[in-house]
Amino acid sequence: MTAPAKPTVSLCFVCLGNICRSPTAEGVFAKLVTEAGLRDQITIDSAGTGAWHKGELADKRARQEASRRGMTLDSVARQFQAEDFDRFDLLIAMDRSNVGDLEALARTAEQRAKIRLFRSFDPLSPNDSEIPDPYYGDADGFARVFDLCTAAGGGLLAYVRSTYRL
Repeated sequence: MTAPAKPTVSLCFVCLGNICRSPTAEGVFAKLVTEAGLRDQITIDSAGTGAWHKGELADKRARQEASRRGMTLDSVARQFQAEDFDRFDLLIAMDRSNVGDLEALARTAEQRAKIRLFRSFDPLSPNDSEIPDPYYGDADGFARVFDLCTAAGGGLLAYVRSTYRL
């Protein structure tokens, strides 16, 4: 008799260019998932709604902040594709504009239901709060993005564990 398969869930973090916020969210959430011992049950990816940075590593400032926090951001930027709706259980958008872009690509109500605003998982965050884009700012903006992703990531992990019974 074989053991029943462990439940699994797949998530994709989405921002505009996939070099600042979504790879940061991916890296922070991956660390939380690893610490929880759930790497074999949760698949994590990131993408951008635009293709400007396709094939690039995360922004150097994001990678530097990750290093300061004992993490590595090694994802490579890619553009979100309509097929991603079929690959992922949850699509976690960094801001309302990303939500709108994803909703415009969704073909069904079921696909639209997969889209969530990342900070909605942070119980201390006001309604409709976003992860701000640090691209045109300085290193402090990247540190803030890490802090916001950590706060939302904890809530997201609790949601995933509860919803998918992990």
